[in-house]
Amino acid sequence: MSRPLWFVILLKKAFPTRYFLAMLARKVPPIRKLIDHFLFEGDDIIYLPKDTVIQINQPIARAEETVPPSQIVERFIEQANYRWITNKCICRDSEQCKGYPIDLGCIFLGEAVLQINPQLGHLATTEEALAHLQRAREAGLVHLIGRNRIDSVWLGAGPFDKLLTICNCCPCCCLWRVLPDLPPEISGNVTRMPGVTVTVTDRCVGCGTCTRDVCFVSAIRLVDGRAVIDETCRGCGRCVEICPQHAIELQDTTFVEQSIARLTPLVDIA
Repeated sequence: MSRPLWFVILLKKAFPTRYFLAMLARKVPPIRKLIDHFLFEGDDIIYLPKDTVIQINQPIARAEETVPPSQIVERFIEQANYRWITNKCICRDSEQCKGYPIDLGCIFLGEAVLQINPQLGHLATTEEALAHLQRAREAGLVHLIGRNRIDSVWLGAGPFDKLLTICNCCPCCCLWRVLPDLPPEISGNVTRMPGVTVTVTDRCVGCGTCTRDVCFVSAIRLVDGRAVIDETCRGCGRCVEICPQHAIELQDTTFVEQSIARLTPLVDIA
């Protein structure tokens, strides 16, 4: 059953409490079980590197052969029987984001979108959804794709296995900024794209540019005058793009098909 508009407005007002809830989930086991069961159980979500970052530090011949990660989301959009574009990103709208467009909201795929409140967005054609994705990439947003129970809950759209989420995320307002604060059994459902590694090279001079409002999960910091990336990195590649010394490299083995194969059985969108 679709959520009434007042419910969504209330949810946006409660959005700043997400860090407190994450802290409770980490420290209080009974609350952790409840939050996991109702909001995250069965999730499998992949952050995709920016297409532009994949070709940085690649030989010209290799760059021309590289399949962009955006092909993953495009493939699912083309296969879906229903596509829904939200009027606004609920995260950026809640935070009144100043750096990225609020009106570039999520895309949802599958039969469950028919239950979404029509005041929150509209059904879209394949061409319209692909154009929406392109605008998001041009705005510097990063795609996230997968089965995300919390979207089924706040939208009132089910069943859970017939709703595929494609988010267009900024580093400043993304819901998943809480990942470092969540217990690992929950945060582990949100992963980097298979085959992606991000490393700091000897070109790093410790300027700190990559540590200032770039990483949405705070996975990069300065240690002894050099940037260090920890295991919480989700491989979005923003730090690669922002580094003035080109000292951070993202390597991928172009596991586009592996990512598609991983996501396909999770949600029935056709």
